[in-house]
Amino acid sequence: MITIISGTNRPNSNTLKVSRYYLKTLQQLGAEAQLFSLESLPERLIATDLYGKRSAEFEPIQEMVAKTEKFLFIIPEYNGSFPGVLKTFIDACEFPDSFYNKKAALTGISSGKYGNIRGIDHFSGICGYLHLNVLPLRLHIPAIKYELNEEGDFFKEDTLKFTNDQINKLIKF
Repeated sequence: MITIISGTNRPNSNTLKVSRYYLKTLQQLGAEAQLFSLESLPERLIATDLYGKRSAEFEPIQEMVAKTEKFLFIIPEYNGSFPGVLKTFIDACEFPDSFYNKKAALTGISSGKYGNIRGIDHFSGICGYLHLNVLPLRLHIPAIKYELNEEGDFFKEDTLKFTNDQINKLIKF
């Protein structure tokens, strides 16, 4: 199972649009995939699910993470890195079992021109610590608001080439 993590809790984000595009494409290729948006995290996550505590609201999320073999993180740029809620999500998951020796692909997006290069680099360091094996092809998609059409699909030839390449490599990874 591939779980796509939409890496922000911002409502109606471009991150969620990109995540839905990846989900649709993976499913069209016959891959077993699901999407988890950080918008679905419990509102009191910081008070109820850190430091070994587990709330009833977080338990199904932990089960989903435990059953996932491969992750695809879609990570927007926030203040030159990645959203704090993504790190909080990682911290709330059981350590080390949630991510240890599993696989992941990373895609950075930004409204600017660098596609969250620094944020993906920062998140890669966390993946290394977790023993989460990262696919070498890490994508950086800049100017995200110009990359998606009205249906929420990528349409530019180079973006389609790289996202399709990453998806196919993740399936085989």
